[in-house]
Amino acid sequence: MNRRILGIALACLLACVASSFAGAAPGPRAAIPRAPAALARTLVVTKTDLARAIDAWRTGGEPRAPDQVTLDALYDQRIELLLATRPQLERATLRRVPAAIAHGVRTNLAAKRELWRLTPVTRRRRFRTGPALPPATLLRYYREGERRFGVRWNVLAAVNFVESAFNKLRNNSATGAQGPMQFMPATWRAYGLGGDVHDPSDAILGAANYLHANGAPGDNRRALFHYNPSRLYVDAVLRYARRIRSDRHSFYEYYARQVFVRTPWGLRRITGPGL
Repeated sequence: MNRRILGIALACLLACVASSFAGAAPGPRAAIPRAPAALARTLVVTKTDLARAIDAWRTGGEPRAPDQVTLDALYDQRIELLLATRPQLERATLRRVPAAIAHGVRTNLAAKRELWRLTPVTRRRRFRTGPALPPATLLRYYREGERRFGVRWNVLAAVNFVESAFNKLRNNSATGAQGPMQFMPATWRAYGLGGDVHDPSDAILGAANYLHANGAPGDNRRALFHYNPSRLYVDAVLRYARRIRSDRHSFYEYYARQVFVRTPWGLRRITGPGL
């Protein structure tokens, strides 16, 4: 009897361990398949796992992303970066995945390529980085900006993501723009409401003020072109803004992503696990 009980207990333990390993998130340097069929399967599994992890995170109420979300988001991001650099592999892979996933990935890849065309390769070797505020805090700031100035919260979130990855990247730009929403000093003096350009709450309100003064929400394209006079920039921000508005996971997916910079030697990740 004792042996039987011990055997049952051991079997349960092994099943639990196997289940845990089956659902484990990929490590920060996990291999990515290069064959389209295998990559398509991996992409679908990764997107599904990430969505479930985000739902569990939001239900659990943790202020910052759990490891499962961070690792799933990093693997997902690395897959998309690979596809962004290999259009032929992108086409062959996305033909094999469900339409909703393919649409979301194509949106992200289009925005990423637009921003790559806009932003030169950097030779900078040192970067200032830091953690983003919890998503609930940022969402409160975006909604306050929408309440006061009418600029939609998802547009403010998209600008914050594009400009500084939600304040994870903290360098001034090559032209001298500063803070999580990347204001030039003269523009901040005019629209910053007397706040601190490096404070996320003040910066988001300042951005809402500036975008409203230049046409948002009635003409977001015009307002964003004043923010950064590039059609590439405007298109990329609006692509992300539409995803954030239409897909309940997208804001959290973008929030959990890491900062990669393009250097003459290739892409370099400067935030996140394993560094």
